[in-house]
Amino acid sequence: MLKELKEAYGFIFEEELIREISESGTLKSVREGEVILDINDYITAMPLLLEGAIKILREDNEGNELLLYFLERGDTCALTLSCCLGQTRSEIRAVAEKDTVIIMIPIGKIEDWTAKYKTWRNFVFESYQSRLSEMLQTIDTIAFMHMDQRLLRYLQDKAKINQSEELQVTHQQIAYDLNTSRVVISRILKKLEMDKKIILQRNQIKVLDL
Repeated sequence: MLKELKEAYGFIFEEELIREISESGTLKSVREGEVILDINDYITAMPLLLEGAIKILREDNEGNELLLYFLERGDTCALTLSCCLGQTRSEIRAVAEKDTVIIMIPIGKIEDWTAKYKTWRNFVFESYQSRLSEMLQTIDTIAFMHMDQRLLRYLQDKAKINQSEELQVTHQQIAYDLNTSRVVISRILKKLEMDKKIILQRNQIKVLDL
């Protein structure tokens, strides 16, 4: 675990803090599609990503989901952190975008390290700022972008997160993430293919416009 921590966070944290994280944290591996944290779960620990990617979703009263943002290696979830510090239930759902390895940090250590390590404080504040910026971008796409623009941006972000221009994703899954219908997604995907932005293949989408 210590080696993986140094590779993912060595440029952020000092040696002593990385050692404490290694000693206090719990390593967890999750498979693609697995729910790591669900809405209304009590949060007892904060995740640090060592490998893979996680998508963060919100859900309305009718069970419709909306993608807020992705987390990558070297990230944490500021919304989870906020719930940890406030000792409240989760308001988001965290799902593994691909096979992922995380280290879970106990609540007590979060406050201790905030007082003890400047690098940890900076990391926490920067995480809040980054996630807030991403949520504002999500709001902008919903408020100001047409669905074809939202869909193309979603595919581009997903390709970058997965480090592959070929995406294994169904039309229905995209519809869930963007909170729309499969019929609408299929129609717009066809249009994007005609515009040479993507190539539709069997159970796969190749993103050309990255």
